[in-house]
Amino acid sequence: MIGSKGEQLGVVSPAEGIQLAEKEGLDLVEIAASAQPPVCRIMDFSKYKYDQERKERELKKKQRQFRLKEIRVKPNIEEHDYQVKLKHTLEFLGKKDKVKVSLFFRGREMAHQEFGRKILDKFIQDTQTVGQIEKGPSQEGRIMSMTIAPK
Repeated sequence: MIGSKGEQLGVVSPAEGIQLAEKEGLDLVEIAASAQPPVCRIMDFSKYKYDQERKERELKKKQRQFRLKEIRVKPNIEEHDYQVKLKHTLEFLGKKDKVKVSLFFRGREMAHQEFGRKILDKFIQDTQTVGQIEKGPSQEGRIMSMTIAPK
């Protein structure tokens, strides 16, 4: 058991600990339940609860919530359209969002999957400076996709 000023009070029975806490006008709070014997401290419980919530808020603030953006292309994309899609991809990576590039095959385009692969390879080359490949190009039915994460 730990006292209200941080001093060690030794191993005490629960009833005695509650009595000591009431004498000081504070609460008996169990800090480490898994320890042998469990560690308790005499303190103001509402202040302890507030401090715990504040620490959680600080941790939440530091966590980065990433979003997954999707860019859809086709294997016979024109150069200008490709440049527009690339520009959007670079903007998303600049904002620290992940980008999923999905390439859709329609009809007979499935016979020439190498065209789609070339486009995805071109995306990889053009985004190397600001992004890194998280999941390489893979085929799932009529869709070939890859994921690019910001550096």
